[in-house]
Amino acid sequence: MRGDQLSEVLDLVEVRGLLTGGFAVRGPWVSRSAVADALKLIAVVCGRVRLTTDGADGPIELEPGDVAILNDRSWLDLRGGTGDGPPRQIVPEEIDPSTRLTGAECGTHDVVIGGRVEVSPAGQALLLEALPPVAHVRAAAATATNLRGSLDRLFAEVAGDRIGSAFAIRQYGQLLVLEVLRAYLEQAQLPPGWLRALTDERLRPALTVMHAEPGRPWRLEELARTAAMSRTSFAERFRTVAGVPPLTYLHRWRMLLAQRALRDDDVSVGSLAADLGYASESAFSTAFKRQVGVSPLRYRTRSAG
Repeated sequence: MRGDQLSEVLDLVEVRGLLTGGFAVRGPWVSRSAVADALKLIAVVCGRVRLTTDGADGPIELEPGDVAILNDRSWLDLRGGTGDGPPRQIVPEEIDPSTRLTGAECGTHDVVIGGRVEVSPAGQALLLEALPPVAHVRAAAATATNLRGSLDRLFAEVAGDRIGSAFAIRQYGQLLVLEVLRAYLEQAQLPPGWLRALTDERLRPALTVMHAEPGRPWRLEELARTAAMSRTSFAERFRTVAGVPPLTYLHRWRMLLAQRALRDDDVSVGSLAADLGYASESAFSTAFKRQVGVSPLRYRTRSAG
């Protein structure tokens, strides 16, 4: 069920992994750049890379198959390669994966792929809150077997320049992000937030019923009962794990559902309010504006534009 809930959340916030570049280089090299993306992805296909960025506790050593997600960082320094002479300067603006990786081979090149994780505005806030400054996923971990396979298939498409490769790269980029998040959930000590809540066995029954029936007027006692815990113990554990009280989590979940419905469906605001458990359209509109910053109708108009 935990995996189903993760898929549900990732679908709801429209997570997409996009390849933005990559390079293959022999000998010592260095690449420095500003980071414009809120969630930047660095994957090491071949070689060993030392990553430095603001907010990290010192340099991070990335080995073949490792992936790092930079969470709201402002600059990035990558270094790798062996041999004599000054390091070659790799300029990110010149990176074009369609030409710079064609013919690259592990064993002779260091190969690095860069990308970004795109999500809806609500999803970006969730991921920025749930991830540390640098989320490092290690390929050597037993939980990362599928991650390494996804990265190898992505590299094969980029380097092979085969017919239909652009389509395949988009699909593998999407799958790579999923495998990164899966492996990270298994490897890391997660900070309080929704990702950690999805992995908590004690809270899973309560999360399941909230996701299944978001419009039901859940009371704390009912949710505690589903988790076979006392009201006090449940409330304390939920706040510790999720970072917010249970009913606050439920409210945020309703708002995520509302945002998707307003973007994608023709449902009226009144019907949506009733489906999500609000006593009136005005009560829902007030709650929505407090959470999102604009009214439901304004949000729908803005999303359509």
